[in-house]
Amino acid sequence: MSRSGRKEEAAQKPLVVIITGLSGSGKTVALRAIEDSGFFCVDNLPPQLIDEFIRISVSQKNISRVGIGIDVREREFLSQYESTLETLKDKYNIVMIFLEAEKAALIRRYKETRRPHPITGETIEASIEQEMQMLAPLRDHADKIIDTTNFSPHQLKDLVNSFLGLEGAGFQLYVISFGYKYGIPQQADLILDTRFLPNPFFVPELKDLCGLDEPVKKYVLKSKLAKDFVAKLNNLFAFLIPHYRKEGKSSLTIAIGCTGGKHRSPVIVELVASGLKKLDLPVSVLHRDI
Repeated sequence: MSRSGRKEEAAQKPLVVIITGLSGSGKTVALRAIEDSGFFCVDNLPPQLIDEFIRISVSQKNISRVGIGIDVREREFLSQYESTLETLKDKYNIVMIFLEAEKAALIRRYKETRRPHPITGETIEASIEQEMQMLAPLRDHADKIIDTTNFSPHQLKDLVNSFLGLEGAGFQLYVISFGYKYGIPQQADLILDTRFLPNPFFVPELKDLCGLDEPVKKYVLKSKLAKDFVAKLNNLFAFLIPHYRKEGKSSLTIAIGCTGGKHRSPVIVELVASGLKKLDLPVSVLHRDI
């Protein structure tokens, strides 16, 4: 079957969005986001009832989209996920979104809420590690993986709605600065490297500042190389983004990195975001490692 044929077939089936991922990564926020957009949602439904729940739901005249939250507590679903997903995909247009976050962020969230982790381990760290291993198969089958470490609840709602192309979500741009030493952002669509630019880290009076401070910005931009780089990026994005939108992409995440994510990449991100805003595009800026 052709690609267009598969799209038409999927469009004819009821849409079912499965929200899953690590505990503390924002699954409740994501499920509420699609519920607010008109989905009929349920969380932690026993696996043996999922198929029947969807069937009954979409048989109602006013329900055509269903959202289901699944987490590590649904052990039966996890043990039979392949056969269960195949059964569901035969009947429905299944989209799975997997949420995760850096371990330090998950630990902080649990300490702030004082809620127990659903897996009882010797430490929270051990519980998170075990959960990652248990959910790895679901992560591998996800249509979208979102790292929520640096997203506010509002930003996460926008991102989920944008990915699903929900009405009123609009096109969303996310520009993230990051440090390669801490890993590449998992949600990035485009990744750019600024490590060829002069590094303020090696200037004693700039080392403890960041790219949001004016002295660091001036140091980076005194290089003609940096100015030319920003100009070329603005031209590149002005060319690319309309084509992404034309193809139906509802969000785009641009990640710009340097070694530590503290100096060069934040400077470039701020300038790129400023250029994108001049194109009347909705832009959210995140500095992950400052």
